[in-house]
Amino acid sequence: MIETSSTVWGMLTTPWFWTSLLKGLQFTVIISLTTVSLSFALGVVVGVARFSKIPVLSQIATVYIELVRNIPLVLVILACFLILQLRDMTAAITGLTIFTTAIIAEVVRGGLNSIQKGQWEAARSQGMNYIQILRHIVLPQAVVKMIPPIVSQFVTIIKDSSFAMYIGVLELVRRSDILKSLFTSVNQTLAIYAIVALIYFIVNFLLSSYARHLQKKLSAGRGAIGS
Repeated sequence: MIETSSTVWGMLTTPWFWTSLLKGLQFTVIISLTTVSLSFALGVVVGVARFSKIPVLSQIATVYIELVRNIPLVLVILACFLILQLRDMTAAITGLTIFTTAIIAEVVRGGLNSIQKGQWEAARSQGMNYIQILRHIVLPQAVVKMIPPIVSQFVTIIKDSSFAMYIGVLELVRRSDILKSLFTSVNQTLAIYAIVALIYFIVNFLLSSYARHLQKKLSAGRGAIGS
C-alpha cells in the first residue's frame, strides 16, 4: 500500500509524484516528436501529390485527405490498436501520424497555391523541370507562409497525444489520472490538473515562440508574410 499525504503541500513534496509526471511527459514528448517528424515528411508528399496536375496522384491524395479528416482522431488510434494489432505506443504514433498527415497536406497545398504563377513561368523559362521548380523556387517560399498553421497543428499534436491514454499509454494525462486516484482530496485533484495544464502551456508556448522566431528569420528579405 502506497502511503500518500492528504494535503497539497505533502503531495508536492513527494518525490515520486514528480517522477511520475516526468515519465508521463517523456512519453508525451516521444509520441509528439515522432508524429511531428513523420507527419511533416508525409504531409509534404501528400500535399504535393494533391497539388500536382497528375490526375491519379491528385485524386488518391484527395480521397485520403477527405476520408481521414472526417474521422475522429480517437477512432483512428483505436483502429490502429484493435484492428491493426499494433502495440500501444506504436498504435498511438501511427494513428496520430495518419490523421496529422492529412492536415499538414492541406496546409502544404494551400502554401503551394499561394505562390504566384509568374514564379512557375519564370522558372520554366530558365529550363527548370517541375521537381526543380518545387524544390528550389516554390517550396522555400511556401514554407515561410506555412509555418504558422503547421506549428498550430504541431501544438495540437502535443495536446492530442493525450488520446493515447485510451489504449493504455502512460502519457502525461494518464499519469495524472493515476495520481488523482492516489491523492484523492479535491484540492489535490485541482492541483494535479493545474500542474498538468501548466506543463502543456510551457511546452506549447516555447514551441510557438520558437516558431515565431523561425518565421521572422526565414521571412527576412521576403517581404510581409502572406502578402
